[in-house]
Parts: sequence; structure tokens; C-alpha cells
Amino acid sequence: QVQLMESGGGSVQNGGSLRLSCTASGHISSTCMGWFRQAPGKEREGVATVDRFGVTIYAESVKGRFTISQDNAKNTLYLQMNDLKPEDTAMYYCAAAQVQLASWLRLRRDRYNYWGQGTQVTVSS
Repeated sequence: QVQLMESGGGSVQNGGSLRLSCTASGHISSTCMGWFRQAPGKEREGVATVDRFGVTIYAESVKGRFTISQDNAKNTLYLQMNDLKPEDTAMYYCAAAQVQLASWLRLRRDRYNYWGQGTQVTVSS
């Protein structure tokens, strides 16, 4: 069983930066971890994932701006978000899968078993 808790959200202006953190109660190094987001009226979408080998996958909309990383010793997942835009405004969720996922499945929310409560990110223009 894995419990996840996000932190680090907030309000920033266009072009600003934030770093989100996700602390896991169980070991995260053996699973595929990801960040997802959900804006009002929209479906939850995959933003970035990392597997136990450190292989990362990003949504096209955030490539070059967001960086996902993990500190296995601290059981913590991070999402560094730079050059934030108003369209990045959403609730951001940390998620963990029970098994290693094939690369083409890692941005699919239905492949993840554990979810945090979310942290709000608001970007003003």
C-alpha cells in the first residue's frame, strides 16, 4: 500500500516557476510514478512520468518546461515547472502504479493505482 501527499502548489504569474513535491509512505523506487493534472471541466491528463530506471516521459504541452525527478532515499517525487503559462492552471496529482508500465501506457491515468489528494497550481496572465 502506498500513500501519497503532494505539496508546493500556489499562485504565480505567467513565466514563473514552481516545484511540486510528492512524499510517498511506501517505497516508490519499484514503481512507475507520475504527475497528472485536471483543470475545471476537463479530464485528468498525464503530465510527466518516471520509472524505476529513471526513464522519463512528458506530455508534449510541457516538454522543455517541466522536469520530473525522484529521490528514492527520501521517497519523494518532484515536478519542477518553469515558464508556467495560464493554461497550466489545474489541480496537480501525484500517482503511483503497482507495476512497471510500458512506455505507451505511462501517461494514462487508468494505469495508476494510488493517488494523492492534489495541490492547486494557478498561473495568472
